[in-house]
Amino acid sequence: MRDLEGYKDTRYQLLVLRPTQRASWIGYAMAFHLIKDYETALKILEEFRKTQVMVKPFDYEHSELLLYQAMVMKEAGMYDELLMHLDTFEPQIVDKLYISETRAELNLLLENYATAEALYLELLGRNPENWAYYEGFEKSRRPSTEEERLAVYRERAEKTPRAHAPKRLPLNFTTGETFTQLIDRFLRQALHKGIPPLFVTLRKLYCERWKVETIENLVLGYVESMKSCSKFNPADDDSVLEPPTVLLWAYAFLAQHYDYLGNTAKALEYVNTAIEHTPTLIELYVIKTKIYKHAGNVEEAVRCLDEAQSLDTADRYTNSKCAKYMLRANMIKEAEEMCAKFTREGVSAVDNLNEMQCMWFETESMRAYQRLGKWGEALKKCHEVDRVRTV
Repeated sequence: MRDLEGYKDTRYQLLVLRPTQRASWIGYAMAFHLIKDYETALKILEEFRKTQVMVKPFDYEHSELLLYQAMVMKEAGMYDELLMHLDTFEPQIVDKLYISETRAELNLLLENYATAEALYLELLGRNPENWAYYEGFEKSRRPSTEEERLAVYRERAEKTPRAHAPKRLPLNFTTGETFTQLIDRFLRQALHKGIPPLFVTLRKLYCERWKVETIENLVLGYVESMKSCSKFNPADDDSVLEPPTVLLWAYAFLAQHYDYLGNTAKALEYVNTAIEHTPTLIELYVIKTKIYKHAGNVEEAVRCLDEAQSLDTADRYTNSKCAKYMLRANMIKEAEEMCAKFTREGVSAVDNLNEMQCMWFETESMRAYQRLGKWGEALKKCHEVDRVRTV
């Protein structure tokens, strides 16, 4: 348990010893913040702020002090006071985005819906891919039915046609034929463009079985149609044929789909078909690696990832992933050789990674030695990790 009262007493003694230091005042205020005595914390912060007479332009330390005051006010539920605080000290706060986001959130909490809507519109104009902005904008509109909620996102999709979020978010709450139409359009655009993380984007929908079945039937239909006529649907009036990459990404999506559902045989079937289609695409080998990992076959996962790494030896991500999987397969020496491709020359990979405090390598090595029964080496790695975390 944290001794917050003891922490408060210690911070007070430090404040008495060093009353001119910023850290002493903020640390003492933080002690009251942690014990939820917000009024006292704000008084301490305000007293210290009054001593800051000369504030330079773009003074980041002073700006963070003001933002900390704002955070304490927000946790204390002092929403009106916080709005006044932001209005008063806006010229001295460097993080203008925080001001806009906080104002929008506070007006929503205070039920100033018209003001909140205008502020969220401004934020969406700045970043049309931020899901939190859409959530706040939707709440400011107060829709009561599914159709009204959908209208909010359709309006934004028309204003920002290239934005991805207003097309994805309605999939969370729509049902029936509306969902089928929206997901069909969404999948077609994504497969045509070739978006590798498409499955990750849609994975949250897999909590509802009927949505999973709808997605599966649509993508299986795309595959059959692409094989026969190079279109998403033979009934499509458009005479333009889809590129061959659509079929490739459909195979990749189905491989991840069946892997998530635990159907390893079908997942491997589709990923192997995709690799036969385009054997130089690294993402396919990474997908195959994850399928084997989820199936519990770490050795085969290492082989697939090693093959992916060989396709692009300059890719540090696949190199690191391959080394990590090698360690999980107890291939410690091979993992060190793999990491040596990106570590400093003239120094062993293990020493260099330890010097750089590469904790994932240290912890995975520790577990590998433990599995092999090499207790001395495992303890050595434990001490190295502990030294980094306690120094």
